[in-house]
Amino acid sequence: MTSINKIMVAVDFSDFSVTAAEYAAKLAKDMKATLLLTHVYNKRDVDMLNRVATRVPDFSVKKYVDEHIQDKKDQLRNLAKKLSQGDLSVETHVLIGVPYEALLKEIAEKKPDLLVMGAKGRSNVLDMILGSCAQKMFRHSPIPLLSIRNN
Repeated sequence: MTSINKIMVAVDFSDFSVTAAEYAAKLAKDMKATLLLTHVYNKRDVDMLNRVATRVPDFSVKKYVDEHIQDKKDQLRNLAKKLSQGDLSVETHVLIGVPYEALLKEIAEKKPDLLVMGAKGRSNVLDMILGSCAQKMFRHSPIPLLSIRNN
């Protein structure tokens, strides 16, 4: 077994992902690993906003997305501060894309040793048991994936 120096956690700010982030932070502290908090702003939402913009005068998709990205960065920084309590190295990353594709790309770039995810995120009723992103990550993740469920 290889040593774990970086732990990436997918955060969509659902209760499931916050629980996963808390678990990953405890694990990272115990292993003296760096924690990578990663949020993906779904490209599907950007595509929908682009369709709205064609019908709503003076609506700026770029401004709207930039504001939401900044909000997510702030939320991740606040979560990082809460989790680290000064004794944990935490990096935050906000990406735009199809969630599982963006996570796979981030894994290739940042090279974490472990991925931690909540069992379910903010998807729809069809993905009630295990979120669709989590399902895809289980099938395609090139690194070990730890799934955390809420009790």
